[in-house]
Amino acid sequence: MKPLHELSIAEAGAQMRAGTLTSLALTGHALARIAEFDPRLHAFITVTEDRALRDAARADQALRAGIDLGPMHGIPYGLKDIFDTAGIRTTCNSWLMENHVPREDCEVESRLRAGGAVLLGKLNTHEFALGGPSPELPFPPARNPWNPAHSPGASSSGSGAAVAAGLVHAALGSDTSGSVRSPACHCGVVGLKPTYGRVSRRGAFPLSYALDHNGPLAWTVEDCALVMQVVAGHDPLDPASADVPVPDFTAGIGRDLSGLRIGYARRFFAGLPGLSPEVLAAVDGAAGTLAEMGATVSEAELPSFDLFNACGRVIMAAESYAIHEQDLRERPERFGRYTYQRIIPGAALTAADLVQAFRLRRELAEAVNGPVLDRFDALVCATALSPPARFADFGEHWPPPAAATATLTIPFNVTGNPALSVPAGFSRDGLPLGVQIVGRFFDELTVLRIGAAYQAATGLAARRAPMSWARADPGGGT
Repeated sequence: MKPLHELSIAEAGAQMRAGTLTSLALTGHALARIAEFDPRLHAFITVTEDRALRDAARADQALRAGIDLGPMHGIPYGLKDIFDTAGIRTTCNSWLMENHVPREDCEVESRLRAGGAVLLGKLNTHEFALGGPSPELPFPPARNPWNPAHSPGASSSGSGAAVAAGLVHAALGSDTSGSVRSPACHCGVVGLKPTYGRVSRRGAFPLSYALDHNGPLAWTVEDCALVMQVVAGHDPLDPASADVPVPDFTAGIGRDLSGLRIGYARRFFAGLPGLSPEVLAAVDGAAGTLAEMGATVSEAELPSFDLFNACGRVIMAAESYAIHEQDLRERPERFGRYTYQRIIPGAALTAADLVQAFRLRRELAEAVNGPVLDRFDALVCATALSPPARFADFGEHWPPPAAATATLTIPFNVTGNPALSVPAGFSRDGLPLGVQIVGRFFDELTVLRIGAAYQAATGLAARRAPMSWARADPGGGT
């Protein structure tokens, strides 16, 4: 018998539908783990215990009445604290929004709530999904469940930490330059950045209109597919939302890889500064495993990473400055140091800079989706270039060392392609490593199929973070 926090969404759902488990029991177990571990983990900013228990009771009552609202019915989840929740504060971990309470739910939360899911609370984030980890923010940074001296990754840090620690069965994060895939990689879980426009961003605080994506983090690839089944779909009130059919995201789960052509973009990252030999060995091993499983794996050539990075950074700097310009002028002291230092360069960019970046973006997207993905069904490469950084790497000087922030994620925010991070092993220090799987526009099915097959072949889902370090002191201290 698995502990309740180790049940996948599919397993928990099957037990609830069979009447051998209740959502109240699952939710109570999750709340107890939050009380035990989160005082030191800091994955949550706000815990919505009363709301969660009401949601769980309602989910149980509906199932007893024969009403099944879908794959997330009765499942506990968390939201990154940039997603609006009616009547529940949404802080963006910023002094500027410390007491902000939205009147309406974001679209993602509306869909999860309609699907019978159980909200446990709002999860930690870097300030405005950009500046962090930073000690001067309202809430302390989330810790990595595998080793608290290390960062859990980019801005959806609380989402990755909460899933890895077994506090939630799924979490929603945002990804502008890798902030779903980076914490998934560094926390040893699965994270999906869907195709641009597949999941509504309405009601999520923006960082970059052109690069923002919302997506799930969960323990298994199948669980990410089940969350997608609920949150994906056209939102006519989101200008970037794509009016395309929502498929059965689980349709490829369990299928083998025979007949698939996978491009290994090894040269894309093998010469980049900050690449760890452990990461290269892990991703080489993943490519070899996919070939052993029946896929045809061969080298894929992509444009220079530096072009993707420069393009994405210019767009993000310009758009984030536009979003925060008034506060930067009127209340600059209310921003955290990292946030301010990352946004303010946008003030120096010209209209010509932004136009050229958008022209380059189109060229890079065409290069990936033309000659490359015409030839391959999917691509694989590293997610991050090194194991999780130590908090000590984020010192007094800006920017922090490359090892603290080095990921290979922003290229696919620039192009908009779906990209999945799946665990690929551990460093010699026991820290998680990840591999990234990239697909064609709106072909999450193939990406999830490959990721699920690889996860099943490795057996890494059976290994859990050692949470003994985070047990709260019986006397109430942390």
